Amino acid sequence: MSNKKVFAGLAAVTGVSIFLLHNCHFNWQSHHRRYESAVRGKQTEVVFLKTHKTAGTTVQNILFRFADRHSVRVALPGGVCSYQNHQFCYPRPFSRLFVHPLTRPPSMVASHLRPGLSELRRLAPPNATFITIVREPAAMFESLFAYYGQLSASFRNAPNRSISAFLRRPASYYRPGERFAMFARNSLIFDLGGDPNRDPGDEAYLRGFIRDLESVFSLVMVAEHFDESLVLLRRLLAWEPEDITYVRLNARGQASRTRLTTEEAEQARRWSWLDTGLYRHFNASLWSKLQTLGPQCLQRELGLLRQANRRVARDCFGAAGSGPPPALQASQIQDRELRPWQPGGVSILGYELPRNLSLPPALAASCLRYITPEVSYSRHLLVKAATRLRPKRRDRESLKNGPEMRERD
Repeated sequence: MSNKKVFAGLAAVTGVSIFLLHNCHFNWQSHHRRYESAVRGKQTEVVFLKTHKTAGTTVQNILFRFADRHSVRVALPGGVCSYQNHQFCYPRPFSRLFVHPLTRPPSMVASHLRPGLSELRRLAPPNATFITIVREPAAMFESLFAYYGQLSASFRNAPNRSISAFLRRPASYYRPGERFAMFARNSLIFDLGGDPNRDPGDEAYLRGFIRDLESVFSLVMVAEHFDESLVLLRRLLAWEPEDITYVRLNARGQASRTRLTTEEAEQARRWSWLDTGLYRHFNASLWSKLQTLGPQCLQRELGLLRQANRRVARDCFGAAGSGPPPALQASQIQDRELRPWQPGGVSILGYELPRNLSLPPALAASCLRYITPEVSYSRHLLVKAATRLRPKRRDRESLKNGPEMRERD
């Protein structure tokens, strides 16, 4: 199926709304009347297409916490890909068979998947708001190389597994058919359902792909302007500032980072030229929306978000001033459920609640959700879905057995 047909199919599902922002007020336009009524309160039907190494895990945690608080059903991996407990059989094209039966039909989707798309159309709520996130390609490539350096055959082909060596002659080491090759070139395009191996300079393909994305996604966030993106997300979903508070997740320690030279960064952008064009377009699009919002309104919104984040850092972690909670090496975290996954040779930082901070149980449980890694949070939501289902099953059994029991009496 062509990308154009795929995204056209999704466009028919999402009922994408275009929002107009002016003087800190906003109006909603929709292709469907029923969507207009759905957003009078907080929007709970959301599909987040999570991309790799773009701050997507932090966005996912925001959505998971919202769903957790409001008892919104989240689609979770299971079924035929139960071996992957945090993504839908990625990188295979998405199928409803990848979704755990206890979480169907969902109101929200937020785990890794590769669009595949008649199936996603059948799974997604009819009025869902589609969002995703992109990141500057050179910074993203450095993160991908570090994170998947021991997993991607293309990265391992480079001498001494060196990012500098790879970028000098990327075509010599990249093999499209090899394991985890999708992380070695145009990862954004691949994650969004496109072809990462188009001939350089195929601008018609890139323009068409961007048009198709714009027909589906109400908002494309930008990792480098994370708070500004969250301002637009909050207004798009009619949420409160407290709904978009966050603690930065899945970050690497300094020892696992490589500073690219100016030349290497440019080599990375040329190599992933589709991602570069995609990023430049949606970065400009984000700032166009923010300009429409207006500088005074934007600053007021950013102030509300950052004030709310400071309250979380203070109340949950005892953080002084405006700083975030202190990140820890995985070996320093005693609670195994709070330890983020550690890819080979990379240090991923995590958090614990301070032991010297006495928190009421309800607040402690809420604070823990900010720092629960993706895999652990997915398990928690699945257990919660199973728990919700048990009373319904008992009620059905009671109704079925009731008359029979009365006859025996």
